[in-house]
Amino acid sequence: MYKNKKIVCIIPARGGSKGLPGKNIKMLLGKPLIAYSIRQAKQSELIDRVIVSTDDKKIAKISEKYGAEVPFIRPKSLAQDKSSTMDVLLHAMEWLKKDNYSFDVLVLLHATAPLRLVGDINNSIKLLFNKNVSNVFSVTEAHRNPYFNMVEVKRGRVKLVKKSCFTARQAAPEVYDMNASIYVWWKDVLIKGKGVFLSNSRIYVMPKRRSIDIDDYIDFRVAEILMIEQSIIRRNKK
Repeated sequence: MYKNKKIVCIIPARGGSKGLPGKNIKMLLGKPLIAYSIRQAKQSELIDRVIVSTDDKKIAKISEKYGAEVPFIRPKSLAQDKSSTMDVLLHAMEWLKKDNYSFDVLVLLHATAPLRLVGDINNSIKLLFNKNVSNVFSVTEAHRNPYFNMVEVKRGRVKLVKKSCFTARQAAPEVYDMNASIYVWWKDVLIKGKGVFLSNSRIYVMPKRRSIDIDDYIDFRVAEILMIEQSIIRRNKK
């Protein structure tokens, strides 16, 4: 709870991943991938409930082992390749409503972003409250800037894209990649707006090393390497 407002965290985790089969419970340095997001949410003193939405009984069992609630099994119709995360969240909120549980803020954490910190979650929540905005989502500095040195091929000729009108990268506007790590909404705003880009949205900027979003084997290996490095750094500081 924060400022007398109840906060619920939803972690979606379907069983049918295609880019990296079984990725949500694939072992990463001795723990299933989803365990990291569950632990981060549980360690946040601002979050009241941590709920995993899954269609998979094995994921459900592992999630409960690491401290999350799995009070329902998600319908298969909401666990397809083209199922939207927004529909998954609305389903979870509808279940909570039928269960007579009232809350004020919803936090979405993707299981595929294990390198975020508890502080990133807390800071995103506090940003929602302190800046009086509709929602907050996390980003990282973009690897490429569409305003600088990007080309396209038109009718066989290579040209700068129209936005690439700056001669120095430093002069181009700052742009960001959505890192699929943290999303925070006021519950009523989410029900009404059903989206991420709202009239009064705000971004929370995270460094690249904490912004890995695991979609395939290469992403998984990069996350593993970064986590090993962090572990070595922590040991050396002791």
